[in-house]
Amino acid sequence: MSQSPPLFHPHQQSFGNFDPYSVPSPCYVVDEVAVEKNLQILARVQNESGAKVLLALKAFSMFSLAPLVMRYLNGVCASGLNEAKLGREEFNREVHTYAAAFRPEEFDEIAGLSDHLVFNSVNQWNKYRTRALELQRVRSSGQEQQSNKSRTLELGLRINPEHSEGETPMYDPCAPCSRMGIPAKQLDGVDLTGISGIHFHTLCEQNFAPLARTLDAVEAKFGHLLGSLKWVNFGGGHHITRADYDVDGLIERIRAFSVKYDVQVYIEPGEAIALNTGVFVAEVLDTLHNRMDLAILDTSATCHMPDVLEMPYRPRITGAGEPGEKEATIRLGGPSCLAGDVIGDYSFDAPLAAGQRLMFEDMAIYTMVKNTTFNGINLPSIAIYNSDSNEVRVVKNFGYQDFKQRLS
Repeated sequence: MSQSPPLFHPHQQSFGNFDPYSVPSPCYVVDEVAVEKNLQILARVQNESGAKVLLALKAFSMFSLAPLVMRYLNGVCASGLNEAKLGREEFNREVHTYAAAFRPEEFDEIAGLSDHLVFNSVNQWNKYRTRALELQRVRSSGQEQQSNKSRTLELGLRINPEHSEGETPMYDPCAPCSRMGIPAKQLDGVDLTGISGIHFHTLCEQNFAPLARTLDAVEAKFGHLLGSLKWVNFGGGHHITRADYDVDGLIERIRAFSVKYDVQVYIEPGEAIALNTGVFVAEVLDTLHNRMDLAILDTSATCHMPDVLEMPYRPRITGAGEPGEKEATIRLGGPSCLAGDVIGDYSFDAPLAAGQRLMFEDMAIYTMVKNTTFNGINLPSIAIYNSDSNEVRVVKNFGYQDFKQRLS
């Protein structure tokens, strides 16, 4: 094992006293203190700009922390029925639901759970318009069930500004031929009666400048609509809690936009809530050599860290370096039968040994929500850590029944 002390990335210092052997392996561990610090930054944006900040459940759905999150934010955004249910049951503030296309048999239930319902295309709006307006009328008249009497139903459209800011084509919703959102020219002549807002999304892990350019494009192409709306949702991808993010610039632009068009602005970051708040603990199962040193971990890229293969990207490991930087360079792989289940090449102060624990950093986001049980590999446990008290509590373990219930 390495004899050097852990070397944390500057934004993961809250895990300096965390013992990776204090939890099962593999295990996602989220520091609730770090999450609250992120939430405080987002609360400042809300308070000083007038925007409402929503948690994007697609990035971070850890409902164990819902009471903490909802002390600071206004609600959640969902991508369909299951996330809308989770948002209503566990977070129980505003629920904003958007889907590329709604399933007819789910539409009424989704509308009943949602405060904002956003349509992706003119076809979807035309298909559901009459029913949506009827459900809106019923709710506003107080005829709906008691739980919905204090809530309104706002209807919106997702627009496509046809302005790309994403650096990775796979994550660029404004790429040519994108199925996401309505280009301006397709709204000509469309009956927008009942539409009170618009939603757009162009960013992925980005600072304020790309949003500012996006807003310029939105105003240029959709400015004729903005004055008739009640709300505009700036979407997600805002890395607001990153140390170099221009929070002041964001606040100033939201204020100016809100005043100019007399609208309520929403933003729905997912990563920003849990950015640099979690680690993923994994254990070495075996070491071997085939032209280079190899290690098999009890975690899988394809099952537990799919973005490693999709983007791709190389997650940081506490105390590890680039290949060749330290004494022992080792390729880390998972236990699955997929030949490409490779996490990456890392260097360590000494060769790894079976039983040794590793900590992957910044692993609270887009991990728990995307993992699978391919090859019958168990889902990782989930734990909450408090870096002030050093308390650890495991909130969820998974086993055979979680694997079996997904099959038939």
